[in-house]
Amino acid sequence: MTIRKTTKGMGMPWEDAYGYAQAVQVGDTVYISGQLSHDANGNIVGAPSLDEKGRIVDHGNMEIQMRQTYENAKALLAKFDATLDNVVEEVLYVTDMDAAFAVAGTVRKQAYGSDKPQVASTILVTPRLALPTQLIEIKFIARV
Repeated sequence: MTIRKTTKGMGMPWEDAYGYAQAVQVGDTVYISGQLSHDANGNIVGAPSLDEKGRIVDHGNMEIQMRQTYENAKALLAKFDATLDNVVEEVLYVTDMDAAFAVAGTVRKQAYGSDKPQVASTILVTPRLALPTQLIEIKFIARV
């Protein structure tokens, strides 16, 4: 059985390099690939300093990166005539749990426009994400 998929991208260089769609719609469900804190040119917003081995020195820009990541998700959802109100699940991948937890409540509530966002949420820590200066990545599932 063949399913009908509608895909959207953001024109980032890693879409072709890695070979994937930023978002895939099947029926009334939109699966959003992990979003990060890049600007329109693919530069990481709030990039942290790295040590001589390329490891993150300071996670103090977690809030900056988290806010930009939600903004990028909003832009991608808009391509499906959707907003964060359509999100039913999110998974946050972070490089430092303490830094993420210190800002996540405030940032998420502002992004969703609610003191108790109606979205299932999971947060996981990982030693490294795809790009060396990446502190956070968030994947979403939305219903439209």
